[in-house]
Amino acid sequence: MSQEHIALFMFASMMLMLFTGQRVFGAIGAIAAIAAIALWGTSGHNIPFSAAIKLMKWYPLLTLPMFIFMGYVLSESRLADDLYRMFHVWFGKINGGLAMGTIGLMVLISAMNGLSVAGMAIGATIALPELLRRGYDKIMVTGVIQAGSSLGILVPPSVVLVLYAMIARQPVGQLWLAGIIPGLFMATMFIIYIWIRCRINPKLGPVADDLDVVTPQEKHRLLGAGILPLAIFAAMMVPFVNGWTSLVESSAIGALAALLASILKKRMSWSILHKCTRQTLGISCMFMWIILAALGFGAVFDGLGAVKAIDSLFTERLDLSPWMILILMQLSFILMGTFLDDTAMLVIVAPLYVPLVGALGFDLIWYGVLYTITTQIAYMTPPFGYNLFLMRSMAPPEIELQHIYKSILPFVGVMILALAIIMIFPKLALWLPNHVYGR
Repeated sequence: MSQEHIALFMFASMMLMLFTGQRVFGAIGAIAAIAAIALWGTSGHNIPFSAAIKLMKWYPLLTLPMFIFMGYVLSESRLADDLYRMFHVWFGKINGGLAMGTIGLMVLISAMNGLSVAGMAIGATIALPELLRRGYDKIMVTGVIQAGSSLGILVPPSVVLVLYAMIARQPVGQLWLAGIIPGLFMATMFIIYIWIRCRINPKLGPVADDLDVVTPQEKHRLLGAGILPLAIFAAMMVPFVNGWTSLVESSAIGALAALLASILKKRMSWSILHKCTRQTLGISCMFMWIILAALGFGAVFDGLGAVKAIDSLFTERLDLSPWMILILMQLSFILMGTFLDDTAMLVIVAPLYVPLVGALGFDLIWYGVLYTITTQIAYMTPPFGYNLFLMRSMAPPEIELQHIYKSILPFVGVMILALAIIMIFPKLALWLPNHVYGR
């Protein structure tokens, strides 16, 4: 059997196991271990074992539980409630202002959290009921929550970009910086779209009628709610960007700052701390198993020379240009997003795509940004997008699945436009890391 056939058989076996409902790390790791032993005998176990040891020696891995803990502390202590009140007071007198403020809320939550699921949970439980109560169109605002949550895996400290850095062996700091401008750019495009829609049809986002009683002193006091997450973000990122602290040290500063903020706001208790710690442990272990399985699978693929075979197939046999190959990769993400989440997509295709992208001459930092945007588009796309059903489980009863499907389509269009612009103008992603690191 040729190397190409073995690689294809491994990939098909893994997908079959995933379709039968097996856990992602179990499916990937089992195929890697079985293939290694079948190909190289009992000594084949050294390949995935070496990959596992390499992971254990990767010091920046310590950032993962730190950022997850920081996100859970800020979520469980309900600090986002004050943020939403601030946006309501400052933007409520504009048609669609509260929906635009919700996007701003999501940007700040992303800067504190790094997980899109947590952003959606906060938006669905805090912002969505309030928007519906104030007469906002339920289809539009459902799309606003889902679109805003997509910023969580792009704006630092993105946990998904940390995972990409581990698998692609790229600097986490550069990936974070690469995600800032595209993340803010996409948020701005969402706000412009909401403003245009509400300008054309003001009934979609009525003006709030309860803000006349809010005093200027109260408005300025609420600004502190917006300063808090920015202060946490600055305390974490400024020392790192200036080279005063390492990435791991900055993640520890962020986790400690979030914990201190929740204590000072009197939102922390032993039960909340216990819950945050347990959730952090569970999510961190899940990510660890997935990364271990992905690295083992990738090591076997490298040993087979599968990447070179696929490169030869695309560039020599099919005679496709590098850009055509890149676009096909992005389309495959959208297809996989109908039944997989972003982490699963990364660990399944990273052994294939990341080396191939480098061989085609593309920047892997830039590609990390493309990956995060494309996967978020993927599992917000009907009919089986992962986020659509997650939103259904969190939304109020009056929001039906058909409303969720309708709501996301225009925002997916905005995200595809943003993705195309970033592909055409790579400097949108690369300027900041180049400027800071002198790449």
